[in-house]
Amino acid sequence: MLRQSTPHGGSLVNRMVEGDAKQYWNEKAPTLPSLTLSARSLSDIELIATGAFSPLQGFMTQADYRPVVSNMRLSNGLPWSLPITLALSKEEAAPLREGQPVALRDGRRAIVAVLHLEELYSYDKHQEAKQVYRTDETAHPGVAVLMRQGDVLAGGKIDLLQRTIPRLFPDHHLDPADTRRLFAEKGWKRIVAFQTRNPIHRAHEYIQKCALETVDGLIVHPIAGEVKGDDLPAELRMRCYTALLNNYYPKDRTVLSVFPAAMRYAGPREAIFHALARKNYGCTHFIVGRDHAGVGNYYGTYDAQHIFFEFTEEELGIRPLFFDHTFYCKKCLGVTSSKTCPHDSSHHVVLSGTKVREMLRSGQMPPPEFTRPEIAQILIEGIREMEGRSA
Repeated sequence: MLRQSTPHGGSLVNRMVEGDAKQYWNEKAPTLPSLTLSARSLSDIELIATGAFSPLQGFMTQADYRPVVSNMRLSNGLPWSLPITLALSKEEAAPLREGQPVALRDGRRAIVAVLHLEELYSYDKHQEAKQVYRTDETAHPGVAVLMRQGDVLAGGKIDLLQRTIPRLFPDHHLDPADTRRLFAEKGWKRIVAFQTRNPIHRAHEYIQKCALETVDGLIVHPIAGEVKGDDLPAELRMRCYTALLNNYYPKDRTVLSVFPAAMRYAGPREAIFHALARKNYGCTHFIVGRDHAGVGNYYGTYDAQHIFFEFTEEELGIRPLFFDHTFYCKKCLGVTSSKTCPHDSSHHVVLSGTKVREMLRSGQMPPPEFTRPEIAQILIEGIREMEGRSA
């Protein structure tokens, strides 16, 4: 039987500096060469430091970067599917010296961390794009970020001096050590995670509850980091998640906590990455639905499920739960899927994201077979607020 999972690599990384060491670096860091980080890199360093990205202890050197890009493995053979790197312009890299520490600053120029610079190296953006995103078209949001970033990568361990991710949802912002402790207190041994960057509609609710039938607890773990411009903001989505869980889920068997990582929109590779991160949070199971972490038409409908068969379950250390496309069937009188529903599509309630957005903007409630009325009302009011602010 699966138990609360061991962190990826065997132990939970902790690169948060405290006590005398923190005082030392706070005094020394202002004298060091420094770099100002993007929002994504600021998110990455806190997730490295708190162990969410275990076994990474910093930004990747070539020894890890190259095998991760080419075959989704770290240099020691451990599965890892996305490069976690710090990109610099040639001008930023010029004054830096390998073997020397570098102060890392946030957008307000406050020093938040120290990079123990091991290596500066060049890389091929087009190769990374084609391997990781399966395209080098800049219409893909992940590729667009990659192509805009600097031409030099800086690798080395980091030490975090102060938190870099705003606590927008303090009651729902749990580090991996926190979720592991919470699961233990609840006596949960089998925990399933659900990743989302969208409001949860009835089909999502169905697959979560199917999974919950087989485990001790569910953590709804939405992305709260950087997303593309047309994704709904985290604040609005969190209002939806809270209302849904309060009204339709068993409170003693569910947890809502944010995953403050940036979306890469890397489809299949990001599905592996999301699963490994949830393993670090203490989860034993991970839901993988249709087009996980996908965007546009870059990935096949179930490519994010197929990629899991490139690894053994033992080396991943977390069990994926695969679900087909789900929908409400008027003949079945319930939410079902292509695996269980015998009726043709004329009986199915399926709405495109574009159609739902049009309905919400016009103040029209989507059918209750698609979304809970409370959630639709929150979205209608939230979209009106957003459009009012932008007018």
